[in-house]
Parts: sequence; C-alpha cells; structure tokens
Amino acid sequence: MNKVKILKWYKTTCMGRSWAGALSQICFLGVRRCFNSLMKQNLNGHRTKYVLLFLTFLFMLPSLHSQKTPNILIITVDNVGYGDFSFYNEDSPILTPHLEQLAGQSTRLTNFYTASPTCTVSRASLLTGRIPQRHKTTKQLVGLAGNYGIGLRQSEVLIPEMLKNAPTPFATGAFGKWNIGFAPGSRPTERGFDEYLGIASGNVDHFTHVYAGKKDLYHNTESINRTGVYSTDLFADAAIDFIEEKTEMDAPWFVYLPFDAPHHPGARNIDPDAENIWQAPDYAFEPYGLSPDEKDPRKRFNAVVTAIDLAIGRLMEKLEELNIAENTFVFFYSDNGAFYPYIESGIQTNAPFKGAGVTLWEGGIRVPALARWPDRIPAGTTLDTRLWSLDVFPACAKLAGASLPEDRFIDGKNMIPNLTGENPYSPHETLFFQYRNFDALIWGDWKVIRESNEEAWQLYNLKNDITESVNQAETRPDLVQKLSASFALQKQEIDHYLEIEYLFQNTK
Repeated sequence: MNKVKILKWYKTTCMGRSWAGALSQICFLGVRRCFNSLMKQNLNGHRTKYVLLFLTFLFMLPSLHSQKTPNILIITVDNVGYGDFSFYNEDSPILTPHLEQLAGQSTRLTNFYTASPTCTVSRASLLTGRIPQRHKTTKQLVGLAGNYGIGLRQSEVLIPEMLKNAPTPFATGAFGKWNIGFAPGSRPTERGFDEYLGIASGNVDHFTHVYAGKKDLYHNTESINRTGVYSTDLFADAAIDFIEEKTEMDAPWFVYLPFDAPHHPGARNIDPDAENIWQAPDYAFEPYGLSPDEKDPRKRFNAVVTAIDLAIGRLMEKLEELNIAENTFVFFYSDNGAFYPYIESGIQTNAPFKGAGVTLWEGGIRVPALARWPDRIPAGTTLDTRLWSLDVFPACAKLAGASLPEDRFIDGKNMIPNLTGENPYSPHETLFFQYRNFDALIWGDWKVIRESNEEAWQLYNLKNDITESVNQAETRPDLVQKLSASFALQKQEIDHYLEIEYLFQNTK
C-alpha cells in the first residue's frame, strides 16, 4: 500500500472520529474483510455460524464504544442563590445564555442540597463524600490567624486520590478556590491532583489575587503573579489547557473547577478607596449595554455572573471541539446559598426559599445543580429526587470503576441511577446537618430545624411549604419526636463540633 493509499484510507476511516470510534471502525473493516474472504471459501456448511459471529460483533461495537471511561468535570460557583439563575427563576435579570444551554442539555436538580452553608466546609464535604462532623473541618478557615498552618486532615481520602487508584488511572487537575487549608501535605498536588492553579483562601481581589496583603495565587505549590488577569478567566483557561493536553494523551481526566466568583473580595483584600466590591471584567458589561464604570451594585453583580457564564461557554465549546462532550460527565452546582446582606439589598436571591448562607434554612443549603452526560442522563429534564453534594464522591467512583475507601464511612450515595432515571427514589432516608448553633434533619417531606440547642425544634413540610412558613411542631408532636430522636441518634455516632484548635494540632 503506497503513501497516497494510506493517506486516503486514514481520511476515510479515522479522521473526525474519536480514538474509540476510529478503533471500532478499523475493527469493523478488518472483520468484514475476513468475513468476505471466508464466504468465498468452501466452509462445509459453517457459513451460518460465521454470519452469527459477524452480527454479534456488529452489535458489540456501540457497547465497546460506550464503555470507554468517561471524563469528569465538576464546576462549583461561589455563593450563588437558588433564584439567581434564569433556569430556576424566570424573573432573574442575569444573562447566562451558555448556562441556559447547559441546563437544556442536562437534568436540572430541584431538590439538591449542599452539606454545609459555607465555603470551606462545603468544599471539604464534596471532596470527601463525608459530612463535616466526620472529616472534622467544621468551620470556615478564611480569616483565621495562621490559616496556612491548617488543612483538611491528610487521613481523609479525596476524589482525585480515589481516581488515581481506578482501573484506568485518571489525570487530575484543580483550578480555582481551594479554601480547605494550605498546610504542607494538604495542598492540591499533595492530595491527588496532578496540577493546580488557584487561590489558597477565598475573598481575594479578582484582579490582583491578594489575600490579607499577600499574593494568594499558586501554581502547584509555588506562588505566582498574574496581576491583571481576571480570576474566572484564569481558572477556566487553565482548565481548558489541561483538558486539551490530557485529551491528546488519550487519558481519562478529572477536572475540579471551583470558581471564586461571584463571591466578592473581602474588604481587607481590595483598595480601601474602591467604590464597589463587585469586580467584573470590562467585557462582561457589554451584553447589558453598560459601561465598566457602572456603579449600581446589582448590575455589577450581574456582570460577575455573566463572566462566569462566558467562561463556562468557552469550556463547553472546547469539549465539543475535542469531540469528547459525549464522553464527559459534567456536574455544576453552587457551594451554598446567597448571603443575607445581598438578599436584603436586592442584589441576590434564594427565592423561593427562606434563609441564606451560614444558616440551615432552605435558602442556605438548597442550591442550583445541573448534571449532563449525553445519551445517559436525559436532557432538558427536571429531577426532584432528594440528593446532596456528598453523592458526587461515590458517583465519581462509579463512573471511574474505582472502589470506595473501605476503612471509613462514606455518607454520600451513588446518584448516577437517579440522574439517568433508573431509580426515582432518594438513596437517603435522612439528611443530617449541623453548622454553628444550627441543627436540622430532613426525612421524606419533613424537616426539623432549630437555631440553637436551647430552642425548641420547629417542623416544616417541605412539599407543601417550601418557604418554611408554617411551623407544625405543635400539631404534629409525633413527628417532632421521631425526627429529633433520629437526629440525636446520628449525633451520638459522630463527634460533635470540635474547636478550630483541633485542626492546628491534627492536620495530619
């Protein structure tokens, strides 16, 4: 076969196909050629057997293609309220066309909870699949003196560490807000990630990446300077580069993309003379016909979210360009609800829910979430099954064919059957929450909550009263007794709150 014929064969057989598709095509052509050759020979009546074998192979080809280990992309946004997105609230003024497109390609979760209503604790729970009282990171690390000496316990197993032990080991990258401690031994590249570009803390200036007077941006474990590059773009571009590189290497990859936006910078991390805390790049004002000098905080916040949308749009386009979108599981969610000051000022909304971040009312813990996996998860659907962020850990294990750690209790459950429509029932009998003085437990349609252990339990029916407006504790004391007893029993099984000194002493 000369070079011209080889080139022609390559163009007609392989070009435009993924490696799995090309391999399937090559196998098909090879078997067909052998089949035709055999049919021309005297096979003494065995033609039927070969026909059946050939047909069996044809039926197996789609299965072989679909069994390729999927890539996994987890995207987190920071402090976005349930009602901030138009695909949950049609009255939202925020322009997010790419996220709306993603929602149309996904199942939209309407009963999804985060394990904690604050950044550090929520992220630690996502990555471990365990409630805060098990992994012990029960409080926010940002703002604590000497926080660089603290880290999520090194004895905890994180998603990337688990995926490194999958039958086909994953390439792993994290790009964005780490926020679970940056002590030596607890940094991303020391916890299973091959590459990291992001901030160690949170609340940083989105353009200077400064936290408490010092640069907080790192590549792996080294401090770097990218002053002037907007953080959302910085993290998205790093993720795109990583995905492109690993796809060329034909390796399954896991990318964790925790944006630090739209969370505003802390007051001590920006110019004290700054007129506005909502930092957005100039281009994000253009869809609204606004000037980058716009002073209205609501409009500036909208631009911050639109910048995230544009970054996610570029990321989704890259998956299509690389011909890997169909083999990539995408999960998008907010780490917790919006906070009271911005709800009260009309900048954000957790509508239709009561409460806000750092509380255990629905507005603090019930968050927007999307799951996309073409041809497996039904597109354009809504899922009301109760799930939570801890379920991401075992879902990743299932997708990768990895084993869950056997030496610890994993609170999350594999949610893939729920997302694909195979199982309509929640894998959880109850959801257990504790944060600061708040206690809460959800069982079926019912929720008990109290703002301190010195207060009486309140009882709400979430199916009929999603705004938690009608306290039924007096009319249903039987349910209060049942749920509060369940809460007490679960509390006995785990250590209660540990002071932050615990992590100073027990990072390892």
